[in-house]
Amino acid sequence: MLKIEKYAAIDIGSNAVRLLISNIIEQPGKPVVFKKNSLVRVPIRLGADVFMNGEISEYNQQRMLDTMMAFSLLIKSHGVVRYKACATSAMREANNSGQLSKKILDSCGISIDIIDGEEEAAIIAATDLNTYIDPNKTYLYVDVGGGSTEFSIIHNGEKVKSKSFKIGTVRLLNDIVKNETWVELEKWIKESTKDYYKIDLIGSGGNINKIFKISGKDLGKPLTYFYLTTYYKTLQSYSYEERITELDLNQDRADVIIPATRIYLSAMKWSGAKHIYVPKIGLSDGIIKSVYYETVSSEVV
Repeated sequence: MLKIEKYAAIDIGSNAVRLLISNIIEQPGKPVVFKKNSLVRVPIRLGADVFMNGEISEYNQQRMLDTMMAFSLLIKSHGVVRYKACATSAMREANNSGQLSKKILDSCGISIDIIDGEEEAAIIAATDLNTYIDPNKTYLYVDVGGGSTEFSIIHNGEKVKSKSFKIGTVRLLNDIVKNETWVELEKWIKESTKDYYKIDLIGSGGNINKIFKISGKDLGKPLTYFYLTTYYKTLQSYSYEERITELDLNQDRADVIIPATRIYLSAMKWSGAKHIYVPKIGLSDGIIKSVYYETVSSEVV
């Protein structure tokens, strides 16, 4: 007997807020299937407030309330049975995140869990990477966000170590990443990868997904270091306005895509990786799977 339920994940990032609704399909004697049903993305750049001023502005608080009310109604109309809302770097650091979370709970009925960088890395690693990777290889998994980037070493199909760094696209745009943080990241990547003969990157995040889509590559095929370097130079040769009008990038993507590419290229350079695989999975996918397997707490609708 086929059983289908809907679960939802809300990812409150530093650059955007996302709602992912997935079908959980269970059949006797077969592995469970996670099928994306709907994805809504709203570009509320919380990080631009928090990393510069320490708190979320009144304007963006209201946008958050409106967005969470819309998400709450979508969750209800889709017939979702369980959900989890996770907030990352920007909400972690905002002085007024507690008050905003309470306002959202009181007015929208959505409970927000503010998670630390290590838990974020663990949830991302819970995504079903095994369908995308070769179990005999070693990978450096890089998830670039607006406020932080999570790095994990995956060897023979198992995550052996991970670390979160306060290097993100919105921080870089606002020029508030210290040089020492880059030095620390370079040291961590080199030390963590030096014992492995060959490493490939796995990239996740909206920016690398967009670059992969533009490349026209088939899913499962990697981008090369040369391709990414060339595209990075191309992006830099256009103004912000030209990246919107001529490269057809959304306005909230056209600026952050450059610092994001810099992070991926730095990780490839320091790990010696020649290829980057883009499975198009991220925190939202990890939340859905973690809720299903009950490795994290969740809310019943």
